[in-house]
Amino acid sequence: MNCRRVLGFGLPFAVVVFIEPWIKASCGHTEIVKELLQVNIDLCLFEGKFLYIWPWPKVAKNDFSDARVLSSSATTLFFQLHESDRFRKLLIGLPYSYNKCNHWLGIMSAKALDYDQINENVKKAQYAVRGELYLRASELQKEGKKIIFTNVGNPHALGQKPLTFPRQVVALCQAPFLLDDPNVGLIFPADAIAKAKLYLSYTSGGLGAYSDSRGLPGIRKEVAAFIGRRDGYPSDPELIYLTDGASKGVMQILQTVIRGQGDGILVPVPQYPLYSAAISLFGGSLVPYYLEENANWGLDINNLRQSVAEARYKGIIVRAMVIINPGNPTGQCLSIDNLKEILNFCYQENLVLLGDEVYQQNVYQDERPFISSRKVLLDMGPPISKELQLISFHTVSKGFLGECGQRGGYFEMTNIPPESVDEIYKVASISLSPNVPGQIFMGCMVSPPQPGDISYDQFLRESKGILESLRKRAHMMTDGFNSCKNVVCNFTEGAMYSFPQIKLPQNAIEAAKSAGKVPDVFYCLKLLEATGISTVPGSGFGQKEGVFHLRTTILPAEEDMPAIMESFKKFNDAFMDQYENNIGYSRM
Repeated sequence: MNCRRVLGFGLPFAVVVFIEPWIKASCGHTEIVKELLQVNIDLCLFEGKFLYIWPWPKVAKNDFSDARVLSSSATTLFFQLHESDRFRKLLIGLPYSYNKCNHWLGIMSAKALDYDQINENVKKAQYAVRGELYLRASELQKEGKKIIFTNVGNPHALGQKPLTFPRQVVALCQAPFLLDDPNVGLIFPADAIAKAKLYLSYTSGGLGAYSDSRGLPGIRKEVAAFIGRRDGYPSDPELIYLTDGASKGVMQILQTVIRGQGDGILVPVPQYPLYSAAISLFGGSLVPYYLEENANWGLDINNLRQSVAEARYKGIIVRAMVIINPGNPTGQCLSIDNLKEILNFCYQENLVLLGDEVYQQNVYQDERPFISSRKVLLDMGPPISKELQLISFHTVSKGFLGECGQRGGYFEMTNIPPESVDEIYKVASISLSPNVPGQIFMGCMVSPPQPGDISYDQFLRESKGILESLRKRAHMMTDGFNSCKNVVCNFTEGAMYSFPQIKLPQNAIEAAKSAGKVPDVFYCLKLLEATGISTVPGSGFGQKEGVFHLRTTILPAEEDMPAIMESFKKFNDAFMDQYENNIGYSRM
């Protein structure tokens, strides 16, 4: 084979093929090459390329029977070597070809989906709602402990009954042969039958056929009509995309906005971790702006300006701003004045506004009813109403439907250039179609039974009953938390969550550190073990330094709420008594 050694030291040791020429790359790095060789790697040079000494398929099977120059001891040494930190550090900062060498060396023992080989952005993404607490709760449930999963806004899992009319319509769409049964009218009301026939006519072959990548045109027209009634301004169905829940739409838009690590997205803190996870996944930078707990989680426009200034100082280009209205996890409802401030700020800073409005039906006070960002924008008139870019999101998972598992959602685009809309359509097309049953649920949400329809009274009774009960539960939970020692909680004005502050004694903070836990994680784990109540620590949503919270849904059944809050109070007060001392506790 006429191979010759380059700067050879020690054992003959040639292992892998390198298709990258190294002759020029090694110039100026002789000392590093020597050090690599001193740990018993031989570089075999032949016509400017590194070559295998034996067939790769046998290497992949750890079959070195054909090796001409490799001893068994050298084989062991190689695998020890390329896993060592010292060896990897030697390759940092070397030219491209050297890094390719490191990559090929890694192939000897690492596979593409080994943990140290997967995309770093995947590892950076964190989603606390299904994190450590949830996993521990699932383990305890398997062991037979009764768990109350309040960690995620999942209404039906906590006992909320599905509305009758949407389920009747979807049932008929899923089993269209029922429509041909002469007795179908004895089981299903006439308006549900008519709606099912209408929705089936929108499809190209029933619910089992792909729809348009943007969603069924007929359903998009119904969404546009709903938006028009809500805002008082017409909506274009061509600018409405149906999605598998609002989360899928959020991720699609963030992927479109984020070009790299230098692009920043303003996100409220505390925030729903979908945003931090997605921004990490797409390689962008989260730019936090803090909500003011003492002002009922209000937004201070000066905080926004400071966040943007700090990001720009770091070289980050802020490109978009997220608002969650009503808030998750904080439960606040934004006023018209707040929304105007936000819209003006985005206009001045040339930001696209992402309006997460999935809880718009979940409002539990009358002082600040929900009003959409789009309505306020259009009310403001030109030039801002014609120029500010806005994406609005909604879903069937929240509100009185609570159909989380059906994965129905939409986003609407306002003032987005047609060329950009075409690119968003292209990306949507990659997934072929949003799930069609979810689209049917969306149609039922935005186009429910009307006065005079057979199903109207039942629909109104069921939907009002759910929202009235949620309002009661919001008060019960807030009052329950505020009755506990070292716990303060703003009222849940909207959405589905309470976010109480837990004023942890210093001894508890020290105990958490000793256990290797973040303090609020430590508290929530203790709560879970003692009561079976599964919550999410505030650190999973972001919070100010030295302040601790937890998030819980207000979704447990109304009749179960007193016992749950009593159980929480009993645990919390005993916890505080155990850890409290004269040092005091963390404060806002």
